[in-house]
Amino acid sequence: MPEHLFLHELIFKKPAGTSRGILLSKPSWILNFQLPDGQTAQTEFPIIPGLSPEFQNQGQYEQDLTVFLAKARPNLENWSKTNFLNNESFQQFIAQWEAFPSFIFGLEILIWSIQAKGSPVLLENAFTRGETQIPINGLVWMGSLADMRAQAIEKIAAGFRVVKLKIGALDWQQELLLLKELRANAAADQLTIRVDANGAFTPEQALEVLQDLAKLEVHSIEQPIATGQLTEMSKLCTETKVPIALDEELIGVVSRTEKIALLEQINPQYIILKPSLHGGFTGVKEWITLAEERQIGWWLTSALESAIGLSAIVQFGAGYSLEIAQGFGTGGLYTNNFHSSLAIENGHIYWLND
Repeated sequence: MPEHLFLHELIFKKPAGTSRGILLSKPSWILNFQLPDGQTAQTEFPIIPGLSPEFQNQGQYEQDLTVFLAKARPNLENWSKTNFLNNESFQQFIAQWEAFPSFIFGLEILIWSIQAKGSPVLLENAFTRGETQIPINGLVWMGSLADMRAQAIEKIAAGFRVVKLKIGALDWQQELLLLKELRANAAADQLTIRVDANGAFTPEQALEVLQDLAKLEVHSIEQPIATGQLTEMSKLCTETKVPIALDEELIGVVSRTEKIALLEQINPQYIILKPSLHGGFTGVKEWITLAEERQIGWWLTSALESAIGLSAIVQFGAGYSLEIAQGFGTGGLYTNNFHSSLAIENGHIYWLND
């Protein structure tokens, strides 16, 4: 079956600010895989430079990906005849590649796409039938204070009941003023505020930040301190009045034993799951099971994938009972994205049967 792998550089409509710097573009590798009936299955292998553990440079990544695909190809037909997430042969194969989460993610979407005969509906469920919608948060990107305020007001005006602000790039007292302004205009039962620090604070700073956030009844803070400070993070999770969610902390934690050890040492209030960074859908399923066994909350979010990967994440998530807002969008950040069957209205994402 002919296939075509190519690099697609996604271009941001406007620079995307994070605590790790400004993003102007983001690479994804797209695979078009022709099926015997002439239809095309499609998948994406997305990375975020500096965050994706398997990415050193484009040449290295593409070379490793080519080897991975060559080894996966002989099994594709068999895997596509089964529920491969529970297939022993598939699990044995991806266990050899657990240090390459985006590879696993892309392979899983490819198999779903083969099973779907190239249809955008990878997973039949109430969501893709247009019967249900999923609540999501409105994301406010880092920028100047005026820009962040404008973004937040725009999201609230568009019907979002949950907004998430990236913090840690500006002076904290400035960022706090914006959060106070948002809360002054809407009580906690009218507007849920989440913040994401991307590891920007020291443990000492984080304690003060958490105290400030508690006064504003903030829902949660993602990754208040940098990864690898397990003792300090555990202490924060014990002492905080604001729920803490682990995000980057989960990257590179691949075995079941390691996952259990991390959850039990830190005991966070939430974990945030990104399939392309956290072991594909197989890895995320395991994280969810282990978190729920320990009464740890979770939600799913995308990691700047194109519409191809994002659509798969949303369809996968729709298989769960998603009561709290998820971190989904439609991929509207980019000037050169692919067609999407996702749309947003009043803070909910839904499927367009087009």
